[in-house]
Amino acid sequence: MEHSTVAGDIRQDALVVNQISLAQPWEWIEKGWHDMLAARRFSLTYGAVIVLISGLITLGLMGEGLFFIVPFLAAGFYLLAPIIGLGLYQMSAHLERQEPIKFCSALEAWRRNQAQLGVITAGLLIIMQLWMMSNFVLFALLYTGIHPPLENFFSTVFLSGNNNAFAFASISVGFLLAWLAYAISAISVPMLMDRKVDGFTAIRTSVKAVTQNWAPMMLWALLIVLFIGVGLATFYVGLAIAMPLVGHATWHAYRDLVPAER
Repeated sequence: MEHSTVAGDIRQDALVVNQISLAQPWEWIEKGWHDMLAARRFSLTYGAVIVLISGLITLGLMGEGLFFIVPFLAAGFYLLAPIIGLGLYQMSAHLERQEPIKFCSALEAWRRNQAQLGVITAGLLIIMQLWMMSNFVLFALLYTGIHPPLENFFSTVFLSGNNNAFAFASISVGFLLAWLAYAISAISVPMLMDRKVDGFTAIRTSVKAVTQNWAPMMLWALLIVLFIGVGLATFYVGLAIAMPLVGHATWHAYRDLVPAER
């Protein structure tokens, strides 16, 4: 059995995860829905703030003639969603302990283990930058036509059918990096918020949870893509519900996957 010790904390946390069934991701959604309703004043406000920020970023890019970047940032949203949902995990933790909920849940959660949460955040940002840079490199190597105008960049490159090599390579690299990000962050962020463990222990526990329960965790990944995708496809409006739902459900995923502390 492996152990890791955090400086200043005499506890040791074993890298043990529970076996789960294919039915449990659906149970997480159900429990997440109940949490969202129980904390709707705070949870839906949290979702509305995400919608507002996403809309302002998009409008800013459109104003600068950089709308072609929006699809790439939308894909990047999936990579950063585990950190964006930090406050929602804290709300579910309060509900679980029957404690009052505050508007500053994200800040409260961050302060609980901010140095180690920073490790996860930095890792996800690096993966996002790798994805962006890999697309620039692949574009330079595989795109053979005239450089398309910015306003038609995405449709010309990905949807015209004339650049299948680049489109296939870009999607393949994106899938691999997305799977890496999912494996290291599936439960590591709520774990760091809940326990005084180091970031690398949380990452290894998350990877073990995903690989040991690959079928239900693949289903969970597909459900996340579906709900967040609907939110993005509705010009972000749907994120007001989709993000709180997935965020609260993620807390219950962590609770089912990681054994309770002794």
